[in-house]
Amino acid sequence: MSTAEDLLHTLRQQQGSDQTQSNDPDSLFNRYQRVRQQSLKLCSELETEDFELQADAFVSPMKWHLAHTSWFFETFLLKNTPDYQAFHPQFEYLFNSYYNAVGKQYPRDKRGLMSRPTVQEVKAYRQYVDQRLNKLLSNIETLTKEQSDLIILGLNHEQQHQELMLTDLKYNFSFNPLYPIYAKAKFPLHQAPDSNQDTEVEALRFIEFGGGIYNFGHKGVGFSFDNETPRHQSLLQDFRIADRLITNEEYCRFIDSGGYQDPQYWLADGWAWVQTNNISGPLYWHLESEGIESEEKQTPQRYEFRLTGYGQLHPQQPVTHVSFYEADAYARWAGKRLPSEYEWEVASKKRDIAGTFAESQSFHPMQLVTTENEESGNSRDAVKQLFGDCWQWTQSSYAPYPGFKTPAGAVGEYNGKFMCNQMVLRGGSCATPRDHLRSTYRNFFYPQDRWQFTGIRLAEDA
Repeated sequence: MSTAEDLLHTLRQQQGSDQTQSNDPDSLFNRYQRVRQQSLKLCSELETEDFELQADAFVSPMKWHLAHTSWFFETFLLKNTPDYQAFHPQFEYLFNSYYNAVGKQYPRDKRGLMSRPTVQEVKAYRQYVDQRLNKLLSNIETLTKEQSDLIILGLNHEQQHQELMLTDLKYNFSFNPLYPIYAKAKFPLHQAPDSNQDTEVEALRFIEFGGGIYNFGHKGVGFSFDNETPRHQSLLQDFRIADRLITNEEYCRFIDSGGYQDPQYWLADGWAWVQTNNISGPLYWHLESEGIESEEKQTPQRYEFRLTGYGQLHPQQPVTHVSFYEADAYARWAGKRLPSEYEWEVASKKRDIAGTFAESQSFHPMQLVTTENEESGNSRDAVKQLFGDCWQWTQSSYAPYPGFKTPAGAVGEYNGKFMCNQMVLRGGSCATPRDHLRSTYRNFFYPQDRWQFTGIRLAEDA
């Protein structure tokens, strides 16, 4: 079978297709326009020079993200349609991320060296791909179920890259001492930028869940990635999970108590990472002295770099940009632990996907505000911030679910080959599109990674 046929065969076998979208070409047409336009909207205010930045091998330039997401549609869909002519013969090599089944890839750490194709040429490439996809989407008689399945996969893939566009750009901007502002934040009415006058977050509480045999993984005909399947059962013991995320103020207590200098809280690899890299706080945090210097010392004040600019650390906002090592160390210091991904999924079952997402345009996790209508007490409804704001580290290693089989062909390289040496995160972030998330969604990063909007939720045995 061809690469595209392998991809479709696996989709049908493991997860089914989104019947609502697949059988409604108008709906799929509208979603395609919306997702593709969103990628362009995210970089509409950037200067040309901003598109080229690559501060490290694990991030990519904005220009590359725009091209790669078009490459995906061209490679897995359009090249298998009659009479399609590739936009450029070298683009298959330049914008292939890691698909060995497709062919060789341009070195990842050299993407920032590609001044050509220009930004305008990449946008022309996107337009070229869109014109041909629109033709397929507008012709009800010729659009096949296999093609609609591939389009849905490609749109979910592009939404992943939309989040990376924001987090990669933030990392790239952070090396500039001018601290460029990506956008002006659209804060909720109850929260003003750099304001410390908001009401304090309520004290942390732990909500208990009973143990037993639970079902895990994706169920139904809606879209999911292969790593969310197959659905299976697992036994859990009674546990308690924190009702909210850890705040900056709470994390500062860990720092101020010498948490980064005490090896008892750290895994061996984590302690080595701290020592080797001189880590003393979350990524993008800065410690400055304020006021008139006294005979003793100045008062230190913490600041942080955001996509919305450089400013004072907001004590009540969720701590973010922490590694798994830091999250685990904080949990040990607090006398707790991180939840397993199964515990997190149990806590999130039948919950509305509500929180701070990319649509808010805050570009940063927001302080939790409890409304008068929300229930209090140890009830399931009291678990908050499960979705959006920050990806939540779990103690679970990223591994295949029981019965998972790595698909043949290129789709097996999408998730399967990364199931080693990484940790699972759940819940999404302030940079994730809301309709991209599910309670079964499994994100994964290496334990030292922290350029994503990653945060901390605690748990404990009951």
